[in-house]
Amino acid sequence: MPRPALTLYARLADRLAREIADGLYAPGDRLPSVREASRRRGLSTSTVLEAYGQLLDRGLVESRPQSGFYVRALEQPPETPAMSRPRVAPTSVSVGEIAMEVVHAASDPKRVAFGSALPDLGLGAPRAVRRMMPGVTRAHGMRALAYEVPPGLRELRVQIARRGVDAGCTFGPDDVVITSGCQEAMVLCLRAISTPGATIAVESPTFYGTLQAIRSLGLRALEIPTHPETGISLESLEMAIEQFSIAGLVVTPHASNPLGYVMPDDRKEALLRMLEAHDVPLIEDDIYGELVYGAPRPRAIKSWDTRGQVLLCSSVSKSIAPGLRVGWAVPGRWVKEVNLLKLVSSMASATLPQLAVAEYLAHGGYDRHLRAARVHYRQSRDRFIDLVGKHFPRGTRVTRPAGGFVAWLELPKTVDAVALYRRALAVGISIAPGPLFSAREKYRHFVRLNFAQGWSERTVGAMARLGELVSD
Repeated sequence: MPRPALTLYARLADRLAREIADGLYAPGDRLPSVREASRRRGLSTSTVLEAYGQLLDRGLVESRPQSGFYVRALEQPPETPAMSRPRVAPTSVSVGEIAMEVVHAASDPKRVAFGSALPDLGLGAPRAVRRMMPGVTRAHGMRALAYEVPPGLRELRVQIARRGVDAGCTFGPDDVVITSGCQEAMVLCLRAISTPGATIAVESPTFYGTLQAIRSLGLRALEIPTHPETGISLESLEMAIEQFSIAGLVVTPHASNPLGYVMPDDRKEALLRMLEAHDVPLIEDDIYGELVYGAPRPRAIKSWDTRGQVLLCSSVSKSIAPGLRVGWAVPGRWVKEVNLLKLVSSMASATLPQLAVAEYLAHGGYDRHLRAARVHYRQSRDRFIDLVGKHFPRGTRVTRPAGGFVAWLELPKTVDAVALYRRALAVGISIAPGPLFSAREKYRHFVRLNFAQGWSERTVGAMARLGELVSD
């Protein structure tokens, strides 16, 4: 099969990378501004911006706010962790009370919240939605206080179906079930495809909320080796499917939490075809899909689904604000069951936030907000990796997330992540220790850190202090 032609911005990125390698731009040199490069090369500004974004992802340049793009010094960045090697066998989830403790610690405003997985609420969307609330209340009157029973507010479901097109999907409003956040969508989908005692395959490491949901439903987890750049090992998964009875797979293919990888399209399609061959349902957690740094927005695995085998879950908790509690599921052939489970579990999600989010998606400049958010998080990621290299001990490894705002750090093996968590709390810093992200409480010398809030004197100082604690 011939290789697909490179896009304009990929070709420009390759050309600029060669120019940097040839010494046309030395370390510390400023690249031409986006407008200047656009004029010189006869390309659109969006093409140039995407090319510069690729150079950022390769670590060749850095972005300085209000100044431009500069060639990075030729220093060795921290290495990326290797593929995980969990024991591939079903197990009960042993992660316990520390999960709730970490959530509470990360929500304390007196602490630097590296331990949360929350977005930067200082961006434009939260303020815009807050301003819309009074007008939405006046416009809809008592409807804003009434039930919107499952599947939920139709105007919102229409907007979600329209946005699904950007991810390559063709579902309609009646295929969508509104939930109270992505976590509820996940729980409802797990209940729909399984019964207590069943085994659910997951990436390893994986989001601890998924593990807690599996635990609460009396299910067992099967951890599958996962690469920090390409995602779940298809080879290991296929061997596990042939060896064990698996009721479903949960996977986060875009800016996964905690690794931050984006699964390549060919692997997404191969994953789905494998699951189809064995009739294994796939719960696709796409909560970070719209925060992947590059353009266009990546295709959801759901876009290849012709059998209703994929149960897509998402929300606006990461892209707008978590407190809205507006999420959804597109459960494929389980849509009737998920509607019923939603009805009996919580009757309905709050109506006013649904109305406000529907209005914002339709008329509030959501795409403009997403473009700004992606730039903000990518720049913050680059500074974060620099700070890890500067302040953490030699041998520390860190993922290079392709979207979202969390990263996974492998610390020296002498470090106990839970002990580090408690020492960090004592000096006003919250982190998420690695054992939270494994059903068997593996990853004892790993941590997940959040870089959403950007970098101030306070947060830079906290990174330096955390590096000292790791080194002690």
